[in-house]
Amino acid sequence: MSDKDKFVVPANGPTRRQMIFGAAAALSGLAIVSGSAWAEDEGGISHTAEAIHMEPVFKASRKRVYEALTDAKQFDKVVQLSAAVQSGMVTAKNPAEISREAGGTFSLFSGYVTGRQIELVPNERIVQVWRAGSWGPGEYSIARFVLVEEGSGTKIVFDHTGFPGAQAQHLADGWKMNYWEALAKYLAM
Repeated sequence: MSDKDKFVVPANGPTRRQMIFGAAAALSGLAIVSGSAWAEDEGGISHTAEAIHMEPVFKASRKRVYEALTDAKQFDKVVQLSAAVQSGMVTAKNPAEISREAGGTFSLFSGYVTGRQIELVPNERIVQVWRAGSWGPGEYSIARFVLVEEGSGTKIVFDHTGFPGAQAQHLADGWKMNYWEALAKYLAM
């Protein structure tokens, strides 16, 4: 490389060529950062893949939706209708276990999903410490379900945070196929 090809700032300031090159490099770096960190996502995943936000709507009262999510016998029927069980990915040999008290535990999808109930406000809100069986020791997340009346139905304002970063898309797909679609089928029965 000759001295002419080196990027050296002269004592009296950069040359026009160096300024153009520097501006182009800066703008391309900005475009890369904005494209990856701020890209819009249709699947409910935050731009930085640190959170999932979804708002599924169901044709059922808040009481019925709350009961389906917190009653072990009812949720076990939801599990039976889930894509995970239907595809054989998860067996449904162990029934769902769900404590209906704050501080109590739950075990779903034959123990693949486990956690603890943090807050239970009947027909209004469920907050859980939640984890998948494939996560490392000590890895837990927070799943928050807020039930909002939507006409004659119920919208769940759902937020999931604190999960391992590489899990965002997998979890978003799982919530859709194994919770929301299965819950809609169950509530339509």
